[in-house]
Amino acid sequence: MPETLLSVRDLKVHFPSKGAVVRAVDGVSFDIAVGETLGLLGESGCGKTTLGRSILRLQRATSGEVLYRGRAIGEDPRPFRRHIQMIFQDPYASLDPRMTVESIIAEPIRALGLAHNGGAAPRVERMMDLVGLSKRFASRYPHEFSGGQRQRIGIARALAAEPDVIVADEPISALDVSIQAQILNLLERLRDELKLSYLFISHDLRAVGRIADRIAVMYLGKIVELAPARKLYARPLMPYTKALISSLPVVGQAPVRERVVLTGDVPSPLKPPSGCYFRTRCPYAIRECAESTPELQEVEQDHWAACSRIGREHPDIGDQVRR
Repeated sequence: MPETLLSVRDLKVHFPSKGAVVRAVDGVSFDIAVGETLGLLGESGCGKTTLGRSILRLQRATSGEVLYRGRAIGEDPRPFRRHIQMIFQDPYASLDPRMTVESIIAEPIRALGLAHNGGAAPRVERMMDLVGLSKRFASRYPHEFSGGQRQRIGIARALAAEPDVIVADEPISALDVSIQAQILNLLERLRDELKLSYLFISHDLRAVGRIADRIAVMYLGKIVELAPARKLYARPLMPYTKALISSLPVVGQAPVRERVVLTGDVPSPLKPPSGCYFRTRCPYAIRECAESTPELQEVEQDHWAACSRIGREHPDIGDQVRR
């Protein structure tokens, strides 16, 4: 069994709002193994970014815990900063416009005491070389670069701490399509060369399917399905997951996919439905779905789903959903 590097246990992030509570993240648990990429997939507003930020304690969690190699990351995350870093969605807003590229990359090196006799400069040059930036750019400022180049600077800054885990929050969504492929290629190469593990957060099904070993599907603050990437795309169990995957365009001679169109609107996180959050849009919902909240359970080997109608008690539902 691969060694577990990062564990998230029953993590919750709730925000008070006008006498109510927004359950942005509502009891999420998963593990990431050494060298593994876990894709976190879901629509905008489902809590993906909040979950990623709470792992690094950039957002305070309401309850639950995050463990790195079995050690809990408490209220003071500084001892773990070297091991877990983040790539942010907006490559311009996440870089200080008053700092040069050299200063941006050198900041974590100096803050974590990683500069040795030669100072931070040799390590900065190495990071720039790793992400495909010429050292001639070291004295330039973020506004002098394209969006793809700025994202490479953000990646170099994350790598400068020599982390084991990188939380990549929508790292390609702000980039042109032609640049997105380059950044994905870069992330894959760095993962293999540096033996990194990723939590890759995205709403882009194709990007997640390409880079992830396993995929967790998130809906209204909860993980509703978790499986190896190929298994999830080939045989989704949850109606929500099937609807997402059916929206992918079919290219070339790929088999025609049945288009699943969900009815109704996404419920407000201020007042989610009772029981299963997805039941108001699910074609298989019954009274039981409103009365109890389904837990994530292993329905097939390495394939988990949060549905009270999928499993040994109601095996026919899983077959219906997969058609």
